[in-house]
Amino acid sequence: MSKDLSVDVSPESLKEDGRPKWDNKFQYILSCIGFAVGLGNVWRFPYLCQIHGGGAFLIPYFIALIFEGIPLLHLELALGQHLRKGSISAWNTISPYLGGVGVGSWMVSVLVSLYYNTVLTWVMWYFINSFQEPLPWSVCPLNENRTGLNEECYESTAVNYFWYRKTLNITPDVTENGTLQWWLVLCLAACWGIVYLCTIRGIETTGKAIYVTAIFPYLVLTIFLIHGLTLPGATEGLAYLFTPNLNILKNPHVWLDAATQIFFSLSLAFGGLIAFSSYNPPKNDCEKDAVTVAIVNCMTSLYASIPVFSVLGFKATTGYWDCLDRNIISIINKFDLPEQSIVRQNYTTWIRLLNSSYPEKIAGLKLKSCDLQEFLDQSVSGTGLAFIIFTQAVILMPGSQAWAILFFIMLFSLGLSSMFGNIEGVFTPLLELQIISKSTPKELISGIICLISFLIALCFTLGSGSYWIDIFDSYAGSLPLLVIAFFEVIGVAYVYKIKRFSKDVKWMTGRNPNLYWQITWRYISPLLLLIVFVAFVTLQIQKSPSYGAWNPKYEDFPMKEEKVYPPWVLAICVLLAVFPCIFVPLVALFHLIKRMLGSKDPSSVPPEVFSCQGANSNFPHPKI
Repeated sequence: MSKDLSVDVSPESLKEDGRPKWDNKFQYILSCIGFAVGLGNVWRFPYLCQIHGGGAFLIPYFIALIFEGIPLLHLELALGQHLRKGSISAWNTISPYLGGVGVGSWMVSVLVSLYYNTVLTWVMWYFINSFQEPLPWSVCPLNENRTGLNEECYESTAVNYFWYRKTLNITPDVTENGTLQWWLVLCLAACWGIVYLCTIRGIETTGKAIYVTAIFPYLVLTIFLIHGLTLPGATEGLAYLFTPNLNILKNPHVWLDAATQIFFSLSLAFGGLIAFSSYNPPKNDCEKDAVTVAIVNCMTSLYASIPVFSVLGFKATTGYWDCLDRNIISIINKFDLPEQSIVRQNYTTWIRLLNSSYPEKIAGLKLKSCDLQEFLDQSVSGTGLAFIIFTQAVILMPGSQAWAILFFIMLFSLGLSSMFGNIEGVFTPLLELQIISKSTPKELISGIICLISFLIALCFTLGSGSYWIDIFDSYAGSLPLLVIAFFEVIGVAYVYKIKRFSKDVKWMTGRNPNLYWQITWRYISPLLLLIVFVAFVTLQIQKSPSYGAWNPKYEDFPMKEEKVYPPWVLAICVLLAVFPCIFVPLVALFHLIKRMLGSKDPSSVPPEVFSCQGANSNFPHPKI
């Protein structure tokens, strides 16, 4: 087993290691919050609350936060701060056998950065178009002959048409690539250009940009909150969101969704948090930082839910009123009644009366069933919420242009601050591996990373690009993170050893980790991760992987056509899920073979299996 390498050294003997440093503590906390708080807080958390029993979802959500989210967040921040290294170097320091954990998290950061910035490309395209009057997604264009409305738009909606045809120009099948969409290529280049300018010198530049990208979304959310609460139907939307349905807690899917949402929302296992905390001074209360970031992240999700569902309640109420108004006009015309004789308030009474007196006439009208609950039940998350449901609601608001501009600036800021963490998870390990000469300017390295990423991400601007983004999100940005996080907590708890890790934390914070941290790190967090992993894989195996294709020739259009992935696409799905994980056993196997071969040489001294070389040499602490 590994030896305790702690030595008696006073803090004054700590030497500068040449690493950049945060300007202040607030800048560091903002960077961690900006990385953790992303698009998912606005467009996924409210959706999960909506479909999983409203306020009842908060019960498994906070349980997962306490026993999974906060312990893992503390572990990553403490690890980076103590070892003063990025993800790959940090895990190599703990044990060469765990080097694959760092390589795996680096690979996930690369893959996620590629598609995440393409989502920002869509946001930028909508932002640019928000300056038009009227908003381009509010009306259907004319057909080629200019004799009527465009057929695809007329059969769906103007909002759907602008998203699927004018933005994505989507193909009807994942196997049909289509062509590069020049408007998306230009926006993608602009997005990577902005990321480059903000990350040109690592935290020296992102630390400045984060003041805007992390704080501005809260300002916009507050503006939307104030305006949203004044909209008709806002109360119904909030009541629908937060009314608890405790019976739904019997459904294991609710607990699985809560655990995965907490995990992905805090941006665990990407390597970005380890990189961020590695720029801290060694004497810093990382425990307090972890709790602060986790609580702010969760409170942001709750805070964002209020304006989101105020607006969705407004949209549902408007849709419900439109439904009633159409029925009222039909009844008035059929029975030749005076105008204003039937209004929304007395509609139900009139329907009951006419149904009893003239049932055949009412049946012949084929009136639509108008139920507010059905309109509220139209749940959607992700791009569907941002680019379809929310944009549709914005059209109905007075001053729709201003609200559209604000909304898409907010989304861009949220996404950009998360991109800083992703890029830092890629950038920091590359600098530390000494693959690149130290004399190479950081600006050049950043430029090369962003240029290569841009060229690879061009595939997402094809007609089939949105299908591939869904694949990357479902496979590269999910399962590998669970595997990496599991080995992270196992590596610290059972390889590096909790006793030594606790000494490190005490040296940094001035107090021993209490019983809560000890139990969660040793038992609860790894067990929860294992359960979530098994449940996640089981669910994936049970259902045949499929996708919804936008096909105007589909007989049930504008419903999406449900299609099964062809074998070669399934192979890519499996590759994306397995590729980052495979480095964990491969690196361990490489070092094991290297050790076995080295032991055959009598002149060589075999290394410790669980070496902690340098773990305490950079920032040693007094023996306790």
